[in-house]
Amino acid sequence: MMDFNTDFKPITVQPQEIEKTSLATITAEIGEHSFTAEQYPIVQRMIYATADFDLGRSMVFHKDAVQAGIQAILNGEKIVTDVKMIHVGISRPRLEKHGCEVKVHISDPDVIEEAKRLNLTRAIVSIRKSVKESKGGIYAIGNAPTALLELIRLVKEGVAKPSLVIGLPVGFVSAAESKEELAKLDIPFITNIGRKGGSTAVVAAVNAFSILADSQS
Repeated sequence: MMDFNTDFKPITVQPQEIEKTSLATITAEIGEHSFTAEQYPIVQRMIYATADFDLGRSMVFHKDAVQAGIQAILNGEKIVTDVKMIHVGISRPRLEKHGCEVKVHISDPDVIEEAKRLNLTRAIVSIRKSVKESKGGIYAIGNAPTALLELIRLVKEGVAKPSLVIGLPVGFVSAAESKEELAKLDIPFITNIGRKGGSTAVVAAVNAFSILADSQS
């Protein structure tokens, strides 16, 4: 039986101070890094959401990524996600103010049917559907390496022209490799090195962009 310390007294922090204190702690503990002043707030928010400094330090930015993402939101472009978890996690109010929709097609009946017919992952088919609907926008991929690899293929073929790709699929099969391929493209992207990533990190990145865009509107 687990023995709990009944004398434990939690540190009391006012709700409005939790975020401020957390972000300050991250800045104090991250140490030296190579991120620019415009990149760091995004990395900081990702560490805040995941408590993972290694993930934060592994981030890689295309030189135009931050401004491209901000401008896409200010222009009211769509945000396309690979899974519902990201779709649900993204904060809407700031995005909707600029006319941005958040779209996910992974569970659409036509996507499920087409994936079965072609013997492909639903992630691949959902990306194809997203690109047909809108060649631009922000693509936020945090779960499926196959979705990112398909998007990369479509970019290379000139079919997809995303304003920004946030590519952070997590896992042991093709996750790191898909991110390596993304980093070779000459389009605005944010990715990281290695297997880490995931929906939480991508949600944090998108929400960070919405905060930055809001500050410039």
